[in-house]
Amino acid sequence: MILDPELELHPQKLIANRKRKADKFNLYKAIFLDIFFVFYFILVVQRAIYYKFILNLSDLPFSWNEILSIFIGSVVIGTFWALSKTSLSCKLLGIAKDNKTTKWTVEIFGWSLFNITFIAGWIVTKISIVGLFSSEGIAGAERLFGAMFTPQFRIFDDALFAMIETIYIALIATLISIPPTLVLSFFTARNLMKDNKISFAVYYVLRIILNFIRSIEPLIWAIIFSVWVGIGPFAGMIALLVHTIASNAKLYSEAIEGIEQGPVEAISATGANKIQVVWHGVVPQIVLPFLSFTIYRWDINVRMATIIGLVGGGGIGTMLMQYQGLARWHEVGLIIIMIAFVVWIMDYVSAKIREAIY
Repeated sequence: MILDPELELHPQKLIANRKRKADKFNLYKAIFLDIFFVFYFILVVQRAIYYKFILNLSDLPFSWNEILSIFIGSVVIGTFWALSKTSLSCKLLGIAKDNKTTKWTVEIFGWSLFNITFIAGWIVTKISIVGLFSSEGIAGAERLFGAMFTPQFRIFDDALFAMIETIYIALIATLISIPPTLVLSFFTARNLMKDNKISFAVYYVLRIILNFIRSIEPLIWAIIFSVWVGIGPFAGMIALLVHTIASNAKLYSEAIEGIEQGPVEAISATGANKIQVVWHGVVPQIVLPFLSFTIYRWDINVRMATIIGLVGGGGIGTMLMQYQGLARWHEVGLIIIMIAFVVWIMDYVSAKIREAIY
């Protein structure tokens, strides 16, 4: 049987059309990315290097008209550069022309971007090798470390209770986070939510919300909840709980997206409904990764619980802040040693549990 030539070419045409659409979309992305690169480059050179370093200005001049002019210039330069398909963004997105112009512009601009970023970072962070090794600084460090390594055991009982409180803050936050995280992980897994437009919209909305929550550090959440429910371990626990749900939901959903599709397709072929497919085809493949992520998160939460105590989240961090504020470095030394010991133990135990799981 001889097939129609049009039918034979159809798959090739389909692939070519998809490639053209992908290249067109990548070109739009390259335009926006090049505009950002040019805008960033000009701003950093002008404000960080020229104003801050060369002119040594303490108060940088600011004008919306100047910023707008730089932005308009960046739009023009970035757009034409991307449309020429010789830009850094085009190279990154795989749509650049393969010629010497692309090679030279990408190398020159790429290295220039890296160098001005490094130089600006050096200027903004005010790195001073002289200050680091000054005689006064070294003498102060010697006094500080000398006091810290001769700890005061008079507060051992109070520090031990605060350390236990810190561990329980992390543990309760991790345990309470498991049910909502499990539910959210299925609704934020792309491969389970792409069946129709409604489920896909739910997927995107939940992703945006969780990304927003995760972008706010536990330290900030601790400040918020310290005002909301008052200073203490409850505020710290809620702060860790909120961040843990958002962070683990991402890890869980990525584990779901990485499952083997064979069992899922086989169970779907039997006529099983969506819940049955998830329960029998997805859950068995993700139990071990979920356990590993949860245990690892508890380890992370113990470390974080120490930090959020500095802003009223309870536990050993609050005690550390109190003695540090009073400059009682012998007591601070004991607290730091206890924190280091507990974190080391937690790291060792969690690693052994995760090894046993796998």
